Amino acid sequence: MEKFTFNVSEEEKGERIDKLITSYESDWSRSQVQTWIKDENIQVNGAAVKGNYKASVGDEIEVTVPEPEELEIVAEDLNLDIVYEDADVLVVNKPRGMVVHPAPGHPSGTLVNGLMHQVKDLSGINGVVRPGIVHRIDKDTSGLLMVAKNDKAHESLVKQLQAKTVNRRYTAIVHGNIQHDVGTIDAPIGRDKQDRQKMTITDENSRDAVTHFRVLERYQKFTYVECQLETGRTHQIRVHMKYIDHPVAGDPKYGPRRKSLPIDGQALHAGVLGFRHPVTEEWLEFSCPIPEDIERLLKRLRQD
Repeated sequence: MEKFTFNVSEEEKGERIDKLITSYESDWSRSQVQTWIKDENIQVNGAAVKGNYKASVGDEIEVTVPEPEELEIVAEDLNLDIVYEDADVLVVNKPRGMVVHPAPGHPSGTLVNGLMHQVKDLSGINGVVRPGIVHRIDKDTSGLLMVAKNDKAHESLVKQLQAKTVNRRYTAIVHGNIQHDVGTIDAPIGRDKQDRQKMTITDENSRDAVTHFRVLERYQKFTYVECQLETGRTHQIRVHMKYIDHPVAGDPKYGPRRKSLPIDGQALHAGVLGFRHPVTEEWLEFSCPIPEDIERLLKRLRQD
C-alpha cells in the first residue's frame, strides 16, 4: 500500500473531500475516491470522514491507496493513430486525455488497450499491464510514443533513452513572455515533499534534468516554444517551465489555479520523435502536427 499526505490550503477550503482529492491526482477517479472514503482509506486529521465532508484550512488529509487488483487487459478498438510500424517497433500518436497503460481508476480506454487490438506482437519486458511500453507521456499531453514489439527492440530503445540519444521535441504554449530566444534549464527534479503527486526542483532525492528550449512565437501574455528533452524525468517540461516562471498554459498541476486558456489539459504536444532502429540501426525520425485545439489557441493568440 502507498500513503499520500496533503495539507488543505486557503484556496481549497470548503471543497468536498472527494472532489478535492481527485484534483490532487488525475489518475484517481471520483468513484474510486468515494470507495476509499467508505473503506476508511482516507482520513482527515487522523479520523475517518464522510464523502460530503468539506475541507478546512490546515486539514491534513491522508490517502492510503490499497494494493491494485490484478487487471485483465482487454483489447479495445480505439482507432489509434499509428504513424509507423514494422516487425520490431511502432510509433503512435497519442491523443490528449488518453492514459498510456491501465491503472486503478483507468482499467480501460488506455493506449495499451488499443495496442492490444491493433498490434499482433508487443514486448513483454514490462509485464502484462504495460506490454511494449518503453516510455510514457502524461495523460493530458498529446503526441508521439515509440513502442517495442519484441524484447530485443525494447532493450535497445531503453538503452538509447539512457544514453540520451533519442530526439524528443515538444511544443508548448506557456505563460508570459520569455525574453531569451533560446535557453537551457538544468535543474534536478525530485518528488515534492509537500505534495507527493507533484515533482519539484530539489537537491534531495532528485535526478539530473535538462531541457533545452527555443522561442517560436511571442504574444501579449503567452509564448509558443519548442522544448527538447535531454533527460526524461516525470513531468520534466511542466516542472522546468514553472521553475522559470513560465508554466504551461492549461496545466492543472503546475499552472495557475484559474484556467487561462480554453483547453482541457496542458497545451503541450510531443511533436517530434527520432531514434535508431533497434535492428537495422537506421535513424528514424517522425513528426506529427499539433492537435486542432492547440492550433485554434494559436490562431486566437495571433489575432489578439
